Amino acid sequence: MSRGIRATLFVLTCLLAGVAGAQQIKIATLAPEGSAWMRELRAAAAEVKAGTEGRVEVKFYPGGVMGNDAVVLRKMRLGQLQGGVFTGSELSLVYPDSQLYSLPFLFRDWDEVAAVRAEVDPLLAQGFEKNGLRMLGLSGVGFAYIMGNKPLRRREDVAGIKLWVPQTDSIAIRTFELGGVSPIPLPIGDVFTALQTGMVDTVANTPNGAIALQWHGRLRSLVDLPLSYVVGYLVLDEKAWKKLSPADQQVLAQAFAAAARRMDENLRGDEAEALAALRRQGLVVTELEPDEAARWRAIGEQVMAELEGKQAISPALLAEVRRILDRKRAD
Repeated sequence: MSRGIRATLFVLTCLLAGVAGAQQIKIATLAPEGSAWMRELRAAAAEVKAGTEGRVEVKFYPGGVMGNDAVVLRKMRLGQLQGGVFTGSELSLVYPDSQLYSLPFLFRDWDEVAAVRAEVDPLLAQGFEKNGLRMLGLSGVGFAYIMGNKPLRRREDVAGIKLWVPQTDSIAIRTFELGGVSPIPLPIGDVFTALQTGMVDTVANTPNGAIALQWHGRLRSLVDLPLSYVVGYLVLDEKAWKKLSPADQQVLAQAFAAAARRMDENLRGDEAEALAALRRQGLVVTELEPDEAARWRAIGEQVMAELEGKQAISPALLAEVRRILDRKRAD
């Protein structure tokens, strides 16, 4: 065998060894291909591959192809997936405090959200770690509103709706039950079909989420009363995290934290554009009558008091949020 052939075989062997030795991290998400979330996630994955010189490769399964949140979490426990992107309600069975930011009527505006998150995001990351998950990113999804096929203004309008809530979102279920609505809990992946068949005629979601999930074709009205602030978590199974070297862990953490920051920076503009797009397609924005709006805010306070009393949400974390909000509102 000539020296040139031996050299070529040596190079190929080294390359194949490098590919075989790459740590592949498989992450599932409901975010559809082409969405802002997927663009940022793929950009972060490219940074990881370059920053680790190919030692770590992140592969995504978008659009819910790996199943609903319960299925994805089970596949993570089995090692078939290493991570996933979830809302707080979807992670609540693993870590109840993941729903903290989505408590009903907790925030009044974006500035309050920013003030709280600056101090509480790291505390949530610590909580995830104690529950076997590594929080790689936390990004706002937006304020959720009630959207449906008819205007809602009075109590009698609301009473007859067929309202979807996430299957694992016990807080939303309790909130709407107290409001006299019988919610219909379903996995988020089933909502599109439920809207088509008429099983559901009303949802609580962000404008951007309604468009990304293609629900907007069935929605004609939005109630201008923010229900909750929705966030998305990118979490990795702690066992997969510990398989990485400290240097590669740092590259992974920095890349996805930066992607989450970029998504947060663009969120308010994206939400405004999404609402404008919905209006152009005929969606009408309505307001509840003052007494009805006040009734729902009071229900939100009742739900938070119940959760605090049962310690279903960490009293210490909730107290920290209230401390920051009180300080912000006193400025």
